[in-house]
Amino acid sequence: MSNAQAELEAMPVSVARLGPSPEKLFETMTAYQQTAALNAAIDLDLFTEIGAGQNTASSLAKRINASERGVRIICDCLVVLGFLTKAADRYTLAPDSAVFLDKKSPAYAGSMKNFLASPIMMSGFKDLATTVRSGRPLADPPFSGIEHAMWVEFARSMAPFILRAAQETAKLLCNPTEMKMLDVAAGHGMFGITIAQLNPKSRIVALDFPSVLTVAQENAVRSGVSDRYSLLPGNALEVDLGGGFDVVLVPNLLHIWDRATNELFLKKAYSALSPKGRIIVVEFAPNEDRVSPRLPALFALMMLANNHGDAYTVAEHRAMLNSAGFLDCQVHLLPATPFTAIVAAKP
Repeated sequence: MSNAQAELEAMPVSVARLGPSPEKLFETMTAYQQTAALNAAIDLDLFTEIGAGQNTASSLAKRINASERGVRIICDCLVVLGFLTKAADRYTLAPDSAVFLDKKSPAYAGSMKNFLASPIMMSGFKDLATTVRSGRPLADPPFSGIEHAMWVEFARSMAPFILRAAQETAKLLCNPTEMKMLDVAAGHGMFGITIAQLNPKSRIVALDFPSVLTVAQENAVRSGVSDRYSLLPGNALEVDLGGGFDVVLVPNLLHIWDRATNELFLKKAYSALSPKGRIIVVEFAPNEDRVSPRLPALFALMMLANNHGDAYTVAEHRAMLNSAGFLDCQVHLLPATPFTAIVAAKP
């Protein structure tokens, strides 16, 4: 063996691999395996069992009635992905997993897989080249624009992911005065419910498809605000919004539609507000370069695959709001979330 070969073999792998590498190509082509691994771990309650102290492949296998080989391989995979840590043969939960993937945690969010990794969400990517060519999703109409069982699943599954954003949004309305608020596309209802909990003088009207509002109503009852929580069933583009609102809240809705549709809706929202009323839009909003931050930038691809919308920048949101008559747009990054809140006023 030459000296050069010996030195190369002695190098750490990360140092030895210099120049172009196909590793990123391989990892991205097999990324579906990472989704499958996380789904399986959630289904098997691995995170909950590890949190309870079952921290070896052997003890976990006995606890979940699985093969030791299978448990060892999937746990090692989860270590590589950053969901677990490993010392000798013992596994522990990474900090994010302890908070969001252990069922004993009040912030458990493993239910997200029921929506994000569902067959209908993934079907939008089965022929992405065709979608790129046409600029339209494969399904016509896409489920995003109609009352669909997946919106009920969204309402039930995604609330834990949204909760922090709802709490941070509620802080923007911390003035404990009488307030009538319309929560558009309420879904799980967590935005309006959190505001109602913070402000006992607020009254919330939740707008969504009738089947989805059953979930919002359940959450309002569970949260103790149902006496100030009313329902407005219907399609946001078609239903009469009413009037006299102090706040119209539009969380994670505008990304579903194209800009022309957004402007039509925002004009409806403008009419529903009292003078000096405010609109709050909460969205994945990438920077002007459209490639950062990571999650808002990648969110645009989900919109391409599943509906006619986009991940709009702050400048685009401001332009749509101004076109509808709103002024004085203020931008708030919501801490520890991938979301941005854009607040604008009706003169």
